[in-house]
Amino acid sequence: MKFKLTLHYWLLLLVSIFSAQAYSNEFIVHEAQKFALKNVTVFDGTGSPVRYEQTILLNGERIEAVLNADELLPSGYTEIDLSGHTIVPGFVMLHEHLFYPTGLGNYSDMVYSFPKLYLAGGATTIRTAGTMAPYADLNVSNAIKDKEIIGPNINVTAPYLNGPGLPIMKVRALMGADDAENQVKYWLSEGVESYKLYMHIRQKEMQRIIQLAHDNQQKVTGHLCSVTFSEAADFGIDNLEHGFVTATDFVKSKRKDECPASKEVMESLLKQPLDSKEIDKLIAHLVKNSVTITSTLTIYETFAKGRPLAWQQALRLMNPDVKQQYLDRWSKIQASENNDWSELLKREMHWEKKFVEAGGQLVVGTDPTGYGGVVAGISNLRAIELLVEAGFELSQAIKIASLNGATFLGRADQIGTIQTGKLANLAVFEGDLSEDLNNLKRIRWAVKEGTFYDSQAIFSAMEGKVGLH
Repeated sequence: MKFKLTLHYWLLLLVSIFSAQAYSNEFIVHEAQKFALKNVTVFDGTGSPVRYEQTILLNGERIEAVLNADELLPSGYTEIDLSGHTIVPGFVMLHEHLFYPTGLGNYSDMVYSFPKLYLAGGATTIRTAGTMAPYADLNVSNAIKDKEIIGPNINVTAPYLNGPGLPIMKVRALMGADDAENQVKYWLSEGVESYKLYMHIRQKEMQRIIQLAHDNQQKVTGHLCSVTFSEAADFGIDNLEHGFVTATDFVKSKRKDECPASKEVMESLLKQPLDSKEIDKLIAHLVKNSVTITSTLTIYETFAKGRPLAWQQALRLMNPDVKQQYLDRWSKIQASENNDWSELLKREMHWEKKFVEAGGQLVVGTDPTGYGGVVAGISNLRAIELLVEAGFELSQAIKIASLNGATFLGRADQIGTIQTGKLANLAVFEGDLSEDLNNLKRIRWAVKEGTFYDSQAIFSAMEGKVGLH
């Protein structure tokens, strides 16, 4: 019986791989070759102002040149007139997951739909920022590299590294610094590229993990609670997730290695004046220690009263059960009398802007968790809108979502901007983004290493699948 089950499993796996390959090819518009993308509006990802009437030359997987429209084109390029279109670099999103909330506290793997959706939303590189199914993430990443399925290149993060106290059955608690070391060594041998510390991590475990990761030229991020942001910066952490509204630095009763109650954390943040000396001191400390902050405004928005429903494209992607789950919870939040998240969202936006103005490096992710309002791909685009709402110029928001992420991953020489010699990773939109951000909904193509994918066709094919696959 065991042999039959194993054989059946492998037959299903082979069928799924070949089916995925055939299905994925349906989304390819152009294979990598020599193209001249003419008359386009370009945000190049460097933070420089928008440029109009540009021509981008692609040669296979690389960007050959970026020319003004009046410059002479070399011969041998297939010309594509993209008048009325905007092109930005492929997004580099640093807080993503291949799972999604499906009710009753369960998170289900979305290894079929999410890779396609991230790509359709213009994300050509993502970091998983924690996982409950590490082998699934590793296998998906390898299948993308081997061109068996389509999706962004994935920086795979190890399973959550957490101390005792988290009531999530799929997350294993560390038993001390030696256990933490063993976990890092094991997952390093399995091929992960980074590590995420979680809420109940303790200082000695954190220090050991950071030391080992850095010894292997890898980076560590954290969604922290039991350790403050300031303490983590002193220990050498590279990245902190979710911005400032998870910081426990301002809880007066905070004890070493203990996570305060969420109510205490929220109250401590709400008591802080927007431009308090304490906030300024923390920001200065993070900047001094070169700690990168990951903005995840998309997930915070779902908790706040007075915020809009998810985009219609996102609603169409949800299967009926998770869609109803999302709508019910959203409606309940809107009907609530008191909602601290509305104020915290405003504060987070202000503090992220303040952090960047102080010289800090901000990156962005979407975190498709919560109660289901954050859907891969669509939320990549919503994240840009929210950064602009936070006060960033559109060119800055695009840089945060492209070059800054590439820089953090150590890949800025290859990705993150539209510049000669870099990989041809692009997102192409119908309409002028500089005139109307609603054009983010009109993404036409995602270009990954010179191959063009039909974003709208992917979205259509994935309708009703989020929450199932």
